[in-house]
Amino acid sequence: MTSPLDPADPARARALAGIGEPVLAVADEPRGLLAVAGADRYGQALRLGVFGTGARPALLREFACEYPVNALAFHPDAPLLAVGTGEYDGGYAFLGALLLIRLDTWAVRPLFAEGCSRSVLDVRWTAQHRLRLHLAPYDDDGDEAAHEEAHLVTVERAHWPAAPARSLTNDRLQGPRVPYPHPDSGPGNAVAAEARRLTDRLLRPPSHRHNH
Repeated sequence: MTSPLDPADPARARALAGIGEPVLAVADEPRGLLAVAGADRYGQALRLGVFGTGARPALLREFACEYPVNALAFHPDAPLLAVGTGEYDGGYAFLGALLLIRLDTWAVRPLFAEGCSRSVLDVRWTAQHRLRLHLAPYDDDGDEAAHEEAHLVTVERAHWPAAPARSLTNDRLQGPRVPYPHPDSGPGNAVAAEARRLTDRLLRPPSHRHNH
């Protein structure tokens, strides 16, 4: 399979040029949207792009993230994209952020309160008003299972488009600890392979998709 950045496919190469090698992608095909996290030369997924996948697939907006992107989820109805980011600092703590992107204005809202940094391993809308998170423990100090488990947290809002920034404090992010091996966000894993397949299909003009 050719690389998603192969210049032999100019449309796809142009679309992904600012994002990098896709390592995570999710589609909202009814709305003609595709969110892609791309890895830099060090393998970190710090760039995020939202694409339109219509007759002329194109990058609609690009974002730079402070922490690598681990998870993406389009809201089932509202024009929202939840973005879970985070990483292990290499010696002690798990750091990260939960972002909410409004797809109608492109405004980005960090949802964790000031001073609250949690590595978000997974995000999933389980209902219109409910967002489920898997959060890494705060650190691995004396905790051998810290890299294999996560806190399961559910956050509810009556109207997510109006959810205020910096509104989730540490006390709202408590939940049972469950088995959850932390994902490898590098370009060689199965999630990245699926991201390449998805971008390969949806970032081609529709007339070319039936052959792939």
